[in-house]
Amino acid sequence: MKSPLYAIILAGGRGTRFWPRSRKAHPKQVLSIVGEETLLQQTVRRIAKVVPPERIFVVTSEDLRREVLRQIPEVPPQQILAEPLPRNSAPAIALGTHLIRLRDENAIVGVFPADHVVTKPAKFLATVKNAYKAAEQDALVVVGIQPRWAETGYGYVEFPNGAVPGEKTAYRVQSFREKPDRPTAARYMKAGRYFWNSGMFFWKASVFLDEFNTHLPKTALQIASIAPLGSKGYERDLAEYFPLCESISVDYAVMEKAKNVMGIAAADFGWNDVGSWQAVYELSRKDAHANAAHGVVDLLAIESKGNYVDASGKMVALLGVEDLVIVDTGDALLVTRREDAPRVGEMVKLLEKKRRTELL
Repeated sequence: MKSPLYAIILAGGRGTRFWPRSRKAHPKQVLSIVGEETLLQQTVRRIAKVVPPERIFVVTSEDLRREVLRQIPEVPPQQILAEPLPRNSAPAIALGTHLIRLRDENAIVGVFPADHVVTKPAKFLATVKNAYKAAEQDALVVVGIQPRWAETGYGYVEFPNGAVPGEKTAYRVQSFREKPDRPTAARYMKAGRYFWNSGMFFWKASVFLDEFNTHLPKTALQIASIAPLGSKGYERDLAEYFPLCESISVDYAVMEKAKNVMGIAAADFGWNDVGSWQAVYELSRKDAHANAAHGVVDLLAIESKGNYVDASGKMVALLGVEDLVIVDTGDALLVTRREDAPRVGEMVKLLEKKRRTELL
């Protein structure tokens, strides 16, 4: 690569679908839900094989900054950027890209969610290298994941006919599609040219900021007003200007409107966005009756199958139950059907309505 590579890791979400394990102070990305390391730690370790930690930036919340600092000491502390208020992905990404460009105007930036799982790291790294290389051509690059089922919870990216997963070629993106209903998702699967939007993006810092200014000029002005990282005015400017940014995703704000968008059709690198307890169940080791457990001292099961149990330090007994998610955190107990696991965020909204802040 002719230009220096940088990375922005987005680590500011709440992970409400992982309640009661996920809370404001310890959301999904800083938990060891899959594997011994937290999802954030896994993300940093993967990226560090391409981008050294001194060029990794993490955008998170004020509530999380201390925990993020503790978990990834290899990343310079000043590069853990704490948003004064949540403003969705577009301002978060623009902030990181702006600060990187002030440091290095030739930088090529990769954007990575902090809460995804990759089970085939070698193929992941090959995809990332191809995406960085494609970004050298003044394009905004998105990584597309070949669908494994007709998913209704993801956005899709439309590639040209004949796009081949795993090729180094970057294809011209035809369109971005919002989360579809089930018949539409099935049609996307059959067509073969629609890929899941991974949320991983790559671009020259200068190219992205030009597009950002074109499509979101008011917010671009706020971001551009923030002084360089490490300067006397940085903290003051961040507190003053960032809350004035529009709350909008980078897909809506830029990617769906820009003309110079390319896509990498990724080979299967074992990607999973770990969107719910159901996804954790799918990634977990199971016994002969398809039961899975995390943190459980002993799991006894009679006429029970297909269950996921998270109950640290306890013996759990299952009798005559199937396809449940059971999560015990001491102060809260969740019991739901696995098929309803994506709806757990509704419980968080109910708790907010009831002002049960001690459980949030």
